[in-house]
Amino acid sequence: MSVDAVGTVRRGRGARKAVRQKRDTTMLPALKRNLPLTEPMDQEQVERIDTASMDVLENVGVMFRDPIALEDWRKKGAKVVDETVFLDRGLVRELITSIPSSFVIHARNDANSLPFGGDHSIFVPMTGAPYLRDLDDVRRNPTLDDLANFHKLSHMLPAIHSSAHHIVEPYDHPISHRHLRITYSSMKHSDKTFMGMTTSPKNAADVMEMCAILFGEEFLKTHAVCIGNCNGNSPLVWDETMLGAMRAFAKRNQPVLCSPFVLGGANTPASVAPTVAQLNAEALSALAYTQVVRKGTPAIYGHYLSTVSMKSGAPMAGTPEISLMNFMIGQMARFYDIPWRSSNTLGGAKTFDAQAGYESATTLMSVLMAGCNYIWHSAGWNEAGMHCSMAKFVVDAEQCAMGYRMAEGVRWDDFNEAMQAVRDVGPGGHYLGHPHTLENFQRAYFMPEMFDNNSIEQWQAEGALEINERALQRCKDLLNEYEEPSLDPGINEALLAYIARREQEIPAAAALNQDH
Repeated sequence: MSVDAVGTVRRGRGARKAVRQKRDTTMLPALKRNLPLTEPMDQEQVERIDTASMDVLENVGVMFRDPIALEDWRKKGAKVVDETVFLDRGLVRELITSIPSSFVIHARNDANSLPFGGDHSIFVPMTGAPYLRDLDDVRRNPTLDDLANFHKLSHMLPAIHSSAHHIVEPYDHPISHRHLRITYSSMKHSDKTFMGMTTSPKNAADVMEMCAILFGEEFLKTHAVCIGNCNGNSPLVWDETMLGAMRAFAKRNQPVLCSPFVLGGANTPASVAPTVAQLNAEALSALAYTQVVRKGTPAIYGHYLSTVSMKSGAPMAGTPEISLMNFMIGQMARFYDIPWRSSNTLGGAKTFDAQAGYESATTLMSVLMAGCNYIWHSAGWNEAGMHCSMAKFVVDAEQCAMGYRMAEGVRWDDFNEAMQAVRDVGPGGHYLGHPHTLENFQRAYFMPEMFDNNSIEQWQAEGALEINERALQRCKDLLNEYEEPSLDPGINEALLAYIARREQEIPAAAALNQDH
């Protein structure tokens, strides 16, 4: 055996399962987009949003409910009144210029490291679901084994670029210990990139220590290996928990998504353009703060974006205004030359039905055409994030592969050969046996595996299975074929020792199953 990347042992061909050889699970490279972007604002309108956001930062202010952050801002010369920070636009512009416009996100298998920013995009699964719909399509509380299954699926689905972190909450472990087990599961069951828990400053620090074990302390100083997410409390508030976690990541040179949590019409104005102006101000204030903590640390313009039903107050997915705001936010991020994050394949349906499909497809198309870099929640999200569906997980991943192919743009490399085929076949012929077709049919047109395009007679003969049933069978097949990417035994032992020590040190104060 040979080691070909940090913490990863490459197995010889003879050790691979024969069934694994039948299915190509090689991860797709980071998507390099080659289609024109959808940009509804002209330059004057972009600058109008920028001016409005800067006015908010200077005159309304942003609340930083954290004494360390307040002192950091005072030292930078910002005006601080109680917990409200008033940010001069010149200071904000100066600070955000040190955010890298692009960088590489490193995986423990270097073949899965990803260029990030600019015209590159990556797909990341959903996270944070308190329930799952399992292999029997039963909605229930998840366990650590369920989380491991999602990490295994993430590893095997080519269009998914990350194992994320807590795709589902493992209720069979104390809350105070979960971040350790979640991080280990992300690292062990996949050798793709992953995310790190930011549920508290101490939890974030634990994640950073585990990353140092996996990659090496010196490697962390100069390489991005783990993405954290810090949510703002819209309107215009950043709290102590998120800011402390942000510092834990930024001090170790690890990227943070600076994500206002937008419920359009509830915690923002009931209008698209002013909502984007407020969100932009919130994101800029956090992005600037990352550079106060550590100049040059990677940071990502983030948001969670939904609109609220004025009938029920419930968040909605796939609405036209969400698409418009994604287009606009993409323009604003490019205006500041900062990579950005959005959410993908979001569904509000309670089952994997047509509503879930329509909402998810609408969201996928909009984030691709908006030019999003970090396309989060790309697999499994349903019921407004309350559950992760195993069936939807694999279908969403295939939808991402289809979107990936579309966003690559038109291929011209075989144009002359194909036009020769037109001359060869001539009027009234067919192309099925032509050499060009035989050479190119597998890549010429995307052939979905999860969709059924056969005749109704053949569909009925094969059991009349609808997509939910087909997808659940695909999940079972993938999990049966899964082969764990070997982790260096010394590193694995060190990670387990760290977890054991921290679980002894951290009180398991929260009894299991009390937070359902």
